[in-house]
Amino acid sequence: MSSSPTPWFLEAEAERIAEAEDDARTIDLDAIDPVSLSLFQANAQDPYFRRLREDDPVHYHESSRVGPYWSVTSYEQIKFVDTHHGAFSSEPVVSLADLKDDFPLPMFIAMDQPKHDRQRKVAAPIVAPRNLQNFEAIIRKRAIEILESLPVGEPFNWVEDVSIELTTQMLATLFDFPHEDRRRLTRWSDVATGSPGTGIVESHEQRRQELTECLEYFTELWNERVNEPPKFDLVSMLAHGESTRSMTPQEYLGNLVLLIVGGNDTTRNSITGGLLALNQYPQEFDRLRADPSVIPNMVSEIVRWQTPVPHMRRTALEDTRALVLEETLYVDGVPHAPHGARRHAGGRQDDSRGGEGRDVVPLGEPRRACIRERG
Repeated sequence: MSSSPTPWFLEAEAERIAEAEDDARTIDLDAIDPVSLSLFQANAQDPYFRRLREDDPVHYHESSRVGPYWSVTSYEQIKFVDTHHGAFSSEPVVSLADLKDDFPLPMFIAMDQPKHDRQRKVAAPIVAPRNLQNFEAIIRKRAIEILESLPVGEPFNWVEDVSIELTTQMLATLFDFPHEDRRRLTRWSDVATGSPGTGIVESHEQRRQELTECLEYFTELWNERVNEPPKFDLVSMLAHGESTRSMTPQEYLGNLVLLIVGGNDTTRNSITGGLLALNQYPQEFDRLRADPSVIPNMVSEIVRWQTPVPHMRRTALEDTRALVLEETLYVDGVPHAPHGARRHAGGRQDDSRGGEGRDVVPLGEPRRACIRERG
């Protein structure tokens, strides 16, 4: 059994979560706003999603920072939305806030069929399980080098020194991006998902300027590779793909943003969130040490635990009686809809053994699933 004292930051987080548990039990449902940034910043969202899922899994929120919307928080109903493509659209965006009309970023995750499938098909092979096996040796080598370079007996920044560095090295490999400039990928990922007031950018103009620099950089790479024989990197695949080779500059940028964020932000969050979870639940850490064979399934469980996105938006194209949806904006509570959510009324279940690791709805059904497998 683990006998190390609980770090102070875990004790403080436990207190915050306990307070959220008490509040979520008594708060009026109409006062719960699952798109509130403060809930996620405090890691206090779980009790509120659980309350919605148990008491009103299809709930109308009249007021929020993104306007009125319906939240859908149970597995069955989220799956209903994700499998009724004609009634629930991913266009024009899957994020909560509408994009500015003067700087659109079309990307295939925010497209409906058939264009979504055609463009996704171009990029998907690079992260097929068989190809990821080809990367296993280099991933292990880089992970060992990074971990062995960490200082001993003094504090260090796990996010900066491990999660971001390992992820960015591999992302540069997937794009065949100049290794010396790899941290630009990290910056562009942060800028793409940031907004004024978050500490990432000061204004929408700054965000636009930096993303335009991203487009200019990648346009040079495109122009090099479109005139070369096809190679197995994301830029070459987009440049030669039948459904992507004629993209407009903004559509190219939109899909670049999708691939950069999908490769960087989500993976580094899983690496960091997984480490935090193992320290929050040392019995699971002990189980891994005692039986390393459960590590592959632990990876799937961490993806579920430290979900890549807090919400996915759908726009209802028609009235849907099954979900009593009559508004145009639909947002689902992705992180809190594991299979059997009604049975697991206690919220997220921390268990490194898990099940098959597939019967969850982290980013939608296969039609709109994340293109990556995280190794």
